[in-house]
Amino acid sequence: ATLTRQDLNFGQVVADILCEFLEVAIHMILYVREVYPSGIFQKRKKYNVPVQMSCHPELNRYIQDTLHCVKPLIEKNEAEKVVVVIMDKEHHPVERFVFEISQPPLLCISSDTLLSHVEQLLRAVILKISVCDAVLDNNPPGCTFTVLVHTREAATRNMEKVQVIKDFPWIVADEQEVHMEEPKLIPLKTMTSDILKMQLYVEEKAKKT
Repeated sequence: ATLTRQDLNFGQVVADILCEFLEVAIHMILYVREVYPSGIFQKRKKYNVPVQMSCHPELNRYIQDTLHCVKPLIEKNEAEKVVVVIMDKEHHPVERFVFEISQPPLLCISSDTLLSHVEQLLRAVILKISVCDAVLDNNPPGCTFTVLVHTREAATRNMEKVQVIKDFPWIVADEQEVHMEEPKLIPLKTMTSDILKMQLYVEEKAKKT
């Protein structure tokens, strides 16, 4: 059947799937790009592939809180990009992992086959992240990270309404965290399904040191 986004509250289903995926993806990026010591990660299984997930409570809480705030934007189809920015000690970006997301206005759904198909596609993205260090230069020591969300125009005007967690407010990104001079663009993976299109690429600073 062809359903609109409002039927079955499908935006919610997509947001659940995507936020669960982004949580795994962020952990994997932090592991593969050695932002944190490998000792704080544990091997788990997700989408039928081995993944590395952090066991550090504060880091995990930060990632969960961030995605909890992103979820309402994805539900309303108002998030264009979710970006994991890795920064050097001076807080200049050295890498930006960009998840560009879009959802079709109409959805052709047969839920079981659809979800297993989406899971297959997400598995392929996770596998691509797990080997991305082969195409990226090493980062300098002492890097940190942040998560940015690019919203569509209408969402920006309503950001006050989307402050989901009172102590975890959205703030406009610092120009320093966003700007990267002449980055190299490295496409990693594109996935297309009936409920979701996603493109993952990395913008890498030309000279990292």
